[in-house]
Amino acid sequence: MKSNEVFSGLRDIGELAKKMVTMKYHITYDLVYRLVELALVLPVATATIERSFSAMKFIKTDLRNKMGDNFLTDALVCYVEKDIFASVENEAILQRFQAM
Repeated sequence: MKSNEVFSGLRDIGELAKKMVTMKYHITYDLVYRLVELALVLPVATATIERSFSAMKFIKTDLRNKMGDNFLTDALVCYVEKDIFASVENEAILQRFQAM
């Protein structure tokens, strides 16, 4: 890639990934492209995991230490995505459960 002038003006890894796709190099150099993808995804995945463990600290207290995995997962999803759950009206939830 050093010999190709198309790649000389790139500033970051994201631009490299975009340029590889536009020039179809992601097919030829699939392992290099996969490495670039992983380098781009790693910070997001790390932040998500850290946020999940931080949320688990609030959910799994000494009083609730014996909860099952399914209930813990459901409680964590509700805690992490609390903005989405706050936008849902209680009446809609009640009607859905009554229809069941």
